[in-house]
Parts: sequence; structure tokens; C-alpha cells
Amino acid sequence: MHLYVHIPFCHRVCPYCAFFKHTPGHTDLRGFVDGVIREAHLRLPPGYRPETIYFGGGTPSMLSPTHLEKLVGGLKETVDFSGVREWTFEANPATFNAAKARQWRRLGITRVSLGIQSFDQGLLTLLGREHTPEQAAESLRILRAAGIPQVNIDLMFSLPGQSLTQWAQTLETALSLHPDHISTYNLSYEEDTAFFRTYGAHAGDEETDVAMFEMADDMLTSAGMRHYEISNYAHPGCESLHNLATWHGEDYYGLGPGAFGTVDGIRYHNSEDTPAYISTLAQNKLPPATEEKLTPETRRTELLGMTLRTDEGLPASLIRPGDQDFVRALINEGLATLGKDHSLRLTRAGRLVADEIALGLM
Repeated sequence: MHLYVHIPFCHRVCPYCAFFKHTPGHTDLRGFVDGVIREAHLRLPPGYRPETIYFGGGTPSMLSPTHLEKLVGGLKETVDFSGVREWTFEANPATFNAAKARQWRRLGITRVSLGIQSFDQGLLTLLGREHTPEQAAESLRILRAAGIPQVNIDLMFSLPGQSLTQWAQTLETALSLHPDHISTYNLSYEEDTAFFRTYGAHAGDEETDVAMFEMADDMLTSAGMRHYEISNYAHPGCESLHNLATWHGEDYYGLGPGAFGTVDGIRYHNSEDTPAYISTLAQNKLPPATEEKLTPETRRTELLGMTLRTDEGLPASLIRPGDQDFVRALINEGLATLGKDHSLRLTRAGRLVADEIALGLM
């Protein structure tokens, strides 16, 4: 089992981001922390012992040392941390210093994921990021000095106006900092974002998308990183255990406003309403949430889409007899291969059309 904690606060809302998030405004942050602790007491089984913990957002690194200390201490009243193999904490380079990083390590955080996105100042400004390229590089050095065992860098490509040269320079700078893991995301224009309103749904250029994807694949794998999921590269042994568990369809609890959880075939989604979250939990009741019972077919469809993106491939157990002709066609076209365990593994050409292949297998 695994645990996800959603911290929805950001200093500013980035124009491309579609996740549930908001500025703190007049939010009672102490009440928010109390709410997450109370939700853990009400939702988690006694002695809950997760294998991985992930604090995502939003911007978890915005939490003050006092609030984070209280949050972790409160969670430990319900959660048994003794079996945790990986504890990831998302951070914005502009929101922490050496003292905060040392606190994170003292608390037991083992992995920090830095939302850097680019090392080009013009593109950072376009993205609404608060940090400079210099701050981004310094943030990684701060984490190393604090003894954080693993550091991930998030990068984005196919940004409006971004050139291949700019993308290559960002990748080169990232590699020069020697992170353990690099995530490279192709920008998508999601509804309810400023970018969608400005550029439309299909602002990207497919030829540029392909060129930038292949550039990242060439440069990062040549540096010894394993391309273990379409958007993720890691040095051996530094793969994200929490994300792997998600891609394999393992159960997890989610805490916080807007958080999802999937337990025993039931998926719940906490309401994306932070004031209601805080006020309901103050009454010692679980926050407003929707629930969905996942059918076997829904589970298969989700697992198909996620595992197909990994280098381990789609397990043979998820390939139906009626899919065999389609599978043979994929292999003949050089889009996939079969592993020794008969798993279906996409080639680089196949990864470029992974969504279309997934649809063909549904």
C-alpha cells in the first residue's frame, strides 16, 4: 500500500497547470494541517504501514517548517513510517533554502522532485515560474548538501516558441547537475488553463514534439539513464517507486483536498474545495468526496494504458485472444516487441503513438 498527500497551495498559478491548486489567500493553514491529520485518523486503518509516501501539489515546499513539522508529527500518530522505502516531496526551487532542506532530510524525506521545467529564462517567464535558471541549479546543490538521497528534475518541452536548441541546452544543463532522475513532459494544452485560452487545444506541432522526444531519449540514455516510462528517465536503482506502484495499479490512500485514492476496487476523489475540506474535518467527519466502484474492464483499461508506457511493457495477462492480430501487426511494423515473458513492449517508434496503440487494445 502507498500514501499520497495533496498540498494544493502555490504562490501563483502557472498558466499551463490543470491540477487542483490555488494560492493560499486567506486559507487557515493551521486548519488545513489539522484537517489532513484528522482525515488520516478517520480514513486510514489502524497501524497503516505504507511502502511509499508522496507529498504532491500544488507546492508542498511552500509549507513553513512549523506547519510541516506538525503535519508529519500528526500523521505519525496514525501512520507507521517504519516500512517506508521512499518518501517523495515536490518542491519549487524558489520556495526553500538550506534550512528547509535539512529539515526535510531530518524528517525522513528520501526523494525531492524539483519543478524546474526549463533552464531558459525567457521560457521560465512564459511559464509563470518564479525561479531563475541559477536558482534552479542552486536548489539542487542545496538538496545534495542536505543529504537528500535522490533528486528528480521535472522538465517540459514543446513550449510555445521553444526551439530545439533551447531544449538541447536545457537537457545539457540538467545533466551537468547530475540528478538521479529526470522527467520530461510534452506540454499539453488542458482546458481551464490560461494556455488553453491563449493558444487553443492543438497548439503543439507534431514534428517538433517528435524531434524533442527523440532528442531527450538520445541524450539521457547516452548519459546512462534508463528510459523506464515514456516521460521518465532514471539512473539504475533511482526509479520512482511510488510512480511504479501507481502504473502497476497498486492500491493507495490519498489525503488532502482534491486527492484521489484507490482501495479494494473503490476509487474516491476528495472535493476540490479547500474551505469545505477544512470545515468538514473540523467537525470530525470525512471531507466531501465522490466514489466509483471500478469494474474489471475499467481496471484492465487503466492498467493497459499505464503499463504500456513502461519499458516493462503490457503484461501478457492483459492481452486478450482477440488482440493477437493487432499485436502481430504492431510487431511487423516495428512498433513493439515481445519480451521473454510475452509482455508487449513498445519500441521508440511505438512510444510515439502509445495512446493510439492503447486504444487499439481496448
